[in-house]
Amino acid sequence: MLSHFGRGLRALAVTAVLGGAIAFAYAHEGHDHEDEQQPVAAGALSRGEAASAAFELVAVANGENLEIFLDRFATNEPVKGATIEVESPGGPAKATEGADGTYRLAAPWLAKGGRADLIFTVTAADTTDILPLTIQTAPSTAPAAAQTEHAHEGFFTRQSVLPVLGGALIGALLAAVALRGRRRVAAIAAVFLLVGARGAEAHEGHGHEEDKAQLAIRTVSGERAQRQPDGTVFVPKTVQRIFGLRTQVTENAVHRKVTELPGRIIPDPNASGYVQSAVGGRLSAPKGGFPRLGTRVQQGDVLGYVTPPIQQIDVSDMRQRQGELDQQISIVERRYARYEQLAPSGAISRTQLDDTRLELEGLRERRAQIEKSRREPEELIAPVAGVIAEGSAVAGQIVQPSSVVFNIIDPAQLWVEALSFQSIEPSQGARASTYTGKNYDLVYRGTGFADRSQSVPVHFAVTGETAGLRAGQFLTVLVATDETKQGLAVPRSSVVRGSNGQDFVYEHVAPERFMPRSVRTEPLDGDRVLIVSGFEPGKRIVSQGTDLLDHVR
Repeated sequence: MLSHFGRGLRALAVTAVLGGAIAFAYAHEGHDHEDEQQPVAAGALSRGEAASAAFELVAVANGENLEIFLDRFATNEPVKGATIEVESPGGPAKATEGADGTYRLAAPWLAKGGRADLIFTVTAADTTDILPLTIQTAPSTAPAAAQTEHAHEGFFTRQSVLPVLGGALIGALLAAVALRGRRRVAAIAAVFLLVGARGAEAHEGHGHEEDKAQLAIRTVSGERAQRQPDGTVFVPKTVQRIFGLRTQVTENAVHRKVTELPGRIIPDPNASGYVQSAVGGRLSAPKGGFPRLGTRVQQGDVLGYVTPPIQQIDVSDMRQRQGELDQQISIVERRYARYEQLAPSGAISRTQLDDTRLELEGLRERRAQIEKSRREPEELIAPVAGVIAEGSAVAGQIVQPSSVVFNIIDPAQLWVEALSFQSIEPSQGARASTYTGKNYDLVYRGTGFADRSQSVPVHFAVTGETAGLRAGQFLTVLVATDETKQGLAVPRSSVVRGSNGQDFVYEHVAPERFMPRSVRTEPLDGDRVLIVSGFEPGKRIVSQGTDLLDHVR
């Protein structure tokens, strides 16, 4: 009887060891730390956010300090010079503004960790707003006893009930077997004692390494912009300041549609001109050399000379003609000398003397013209004031008659020639946009009557500043039409094109989150496009820094 009783006790001992080992293992496996707060994004610090119709506020826990970012709700523009008063667990306090526009508040109560409810009173200029928010932080240090208690707190949770019952059942079965033989009982007990020891060793060596890694992620400032699995882009306020992100609230309105026309820059015909040679000859430089490209010249300036070549037969004829004129000049000079001696005595009339003198002057003039035609070159004179836009003059170069030696353009007076496939009304406004996104206002000048490649040339004058434009430069001309279209007008910089060719914009859905939205757009003017579908009015859209935001991965 006593032997049977001893066997029962040994079976119960085995049951206890087995149930404890299994329950311990399952309890440790189910240790998932559900009560710990997950960070906003990988590497992000604990933070809280609040927004109103005027302001948007983000508070970030950094050690024992609270960094506060205050922006305008509509534009995402940082607010400077504001007064921020905080109701915190440590009592009322006032934040100080740093040189970088970030407000800071000493918060030693952050070291305790846990949930903190804060109330911010923001005053900027004539606007005052109250923004409540909650921030959840982890304690800076954890005692060893607390870590041990936390490691074993899940032993008798709902996850461990079934393993304990299972261990008890297996122990009962083994107890029945143990009643049949002492050797089996000893073997079974040894096995489960070994299992219990291995389980205890595994649990002892756990060391909460994962917990330490998670704590390091939360305490080390590794904030960076990153794209989330749901498609949103998490951008901390510090990165938003670097990107220079700005937003605007979309409004639905009726706008006049525009037509895009291909165009190019041409010089104003009244402020440009060609320097051409009237005769063929050899180029020679004026005093100071030929003007370089971009050199400003004035009307009437001599830009070069063209010396016409003389054929050998022409030289022979000119020499013969010079000899004849020299002979005639010699005869008339002797006649004129005699007449001067006889005129005072009245032997000849005064009229004969004057006629001889005039004949002598005419012969000398004809002789000088022949000599001049051989030696004097043609002057190349600037017809207008401007800059040298084209020119490749080289000393000694032979040019043909009507050859363009220089092209002079006034850079302050430029026109745009566009090709239109429909009639353009003079009253309709127009703008020109370059490939860099710079826009210029245009004034209608006229429309051609003859077709050019199934289109009609239309001339516009560029008004205002013309810096950055050059003759022959291609651009896009946007001409307003009488047709209207309803939609959301946004800056062209708000729209980015994806790899599939689809247009996207980014909605500012939260202080530090942006959601890409697929939209369909139409050109509106040089600065804006019209969103006709894919986005709702009254929401915030990124208007500056979209390209940088789109590259976040």
